[in-house]
Amino acid sequence: MQQNRAFRHMVPASPLEKSLMIESPVFASAAVAAPHHSASEAGRAVLAEGGNAIEAMVAMAATIAVVYPHMNAIGGDGFWLVHQPGGKVQAIEACGPAGRLATIARYREKGHDSIPSRGADAAVTVAGAIGGWQAALGLSASLGGRMPLADILSDAIRHCREGYPVSASEARTWPNDLEATREAAGFSSFFWPGGERPKEGDLRRPEALGATFAHLAAAGLDDFYRGDIGREIAADLARLGAPVTREDMQAYRAALVQPLSIRLGDLTVYNVPPPTQGLASLLILGIFEQLGVQRADSFEHIHGLVEATKRAFLIRDRHVTDPAFMTSDPAGFLTDAVFAREAAAIDRKRAAPWPPRDGKGDTIWMGAIDGDGLAVSYIQSIYWEYGAGIILPQTGINWQNRGVSFSLDPQATNPLTPGRKPFHTLNPALARFADGRVMSYGAMGGDGQPQFQAQLLSRYRFGWNPAAAVDAPRFLFGKTWGAGSTSLKMESRFDPMLLARLTAAGHPVEEYSEAYSDQFGHAGMLVKHPKGRVEAAHDPRSDGDARGL
Repeated sequence: MQQNRAFRHMVPASPLEKSLMIESPVFASAAVAAPHHSASEAGRAVLAEGGNAIEAMVAMAATIAVVYPHMNAIGGDGFWLVHQPGGKVQAIEACGPAGRLATIARYREKGHDSIPSRGADAAVTVAGAIGGWQAALGLSASLGGRMPLADILSDAIRHCREGYPVSASEARTWPNDLEATREAAGFSSFFWPGGERPKEGDLRRPEALGATFAHLAAAGLDDFYRGDIGREIAADLARLGAPVTREDMQAYRAALVQPLSIRLGDLTVYNVPPPTQGLASLLILGIFEQLGVQRADSFEHIHGLVEATKRAFLIRDRHVTDPAFMTSDPAGFLTDAVFAREAAAIDRKRAAPWPPRDGKGDTIWMGAIDGDGLAVSYIQSIYWEYGAGIILPQTGINWQNRGVSFSLDPQATNPLTPGRKPFHTLNPALARFADGRVMSYGAMGGDGQPQFQAQLLSRYRFGWNPAAAVDAPRFLFGKTWGAGSTSLKMESRFDPMLLARLTAAGHPVEEYSEAYSDQFGHAGMLVKHPKGRVEAAHDPRSDGDARGL
């Protein structure tokens, strides 16, 4: 289906038709996309100063950690996919392991049946994001990147020192497990001063975090783990009673890893390997490809993606964990034989029953492509909104609660073990087309991330431009943030006749009242064309945009 081709009738356009009419911003050579305009401006400024896409992404990652603190922080994790101009794709795994004091016995002795969601006991793992920036800038230097770290971090430092207005997204976000969040050390005094939820536009000035960024700009990112900042982080975590130690911080380093990939017709799609659910994202695409669907947002499209998601999640939940503990090669699931087998198990007309699973998370996805064709897909997260909720007083860092995904059952797929990496919903995506196009795309949203990625890519392949694919109504099968039902949740802009047909097929459809809801993630897409131009779009559900040169 081609955009702007079939809408010449005189009746008012439907919501879906309006999405199809949206034009993608097109830039001459380079672009960035982020869920907050300050982050996209930081990336654009780096590109304008001659920096490359990796340097632009670090500037964006630092800035977004300041101005979008409910979604991410430097006390969290990150994952990178980097497409080099020559075609090589590399992944960076920047997720920290459980601290050496994080044992099942420790939590059982405290009377816990599961890992608490907030507070010091929720701060189970080392924060890997800064290590990922360090590894990415090392890769950048090998490709000719020379921008000083102080320049890359300058926007983040400025927003800390001058203050930034609370975003619309944060102002409408209520923390899950509210009372535990408010009781977490430092949360209320920083995020909700006086006990009052902030309003959009309220000025916040994170001076301690600004001092941390300024120190890192001068001393280098390694200082976060093995220098003065690392020492202060460890001391604060110890005072609060968290299980992450100075030795855990000193031992951590992000890693370059081999990405997973699949071939779909005229394109190759890349994602990151375990402990992330990147395997599930590629499985959904591979299984769906076998169904031969021809039209976007048809019954066959949505039913096929939902049923492919069920098949992919069954494999994910049985196998994905810290790769050091996996007994199966994840690439072994990404074959035509597996895709065909799983597709054959799908009833083309009826919904399969589904065992419930809880998938939560708050995250940001961002993309950058420079004039040379260096492309980055990046995701950064603290897991739940506001993470563990604790603010480390000496550094102003909010720490993640990613360790909540561990189980206190030693026989579980992901049992809590010192040094073990937790299961991650985070998974950025890249695609390379046979005609030379390179696409960076992704979304936030826990279990929704693989589903939103599949919707974006499939709509693009059906002929929609990036802005139309990102703007269009989205659906989510299973549990989502703040909603425990395993229904098929759909934004209000879908055709009512489509919803009725999905319901008749056995899908427990739940239509949301909002036309654009945060529950369906913040997504983005950039496409670099062989002649140099870049189409770029970020989500109207977020506070961000796309900018470029």
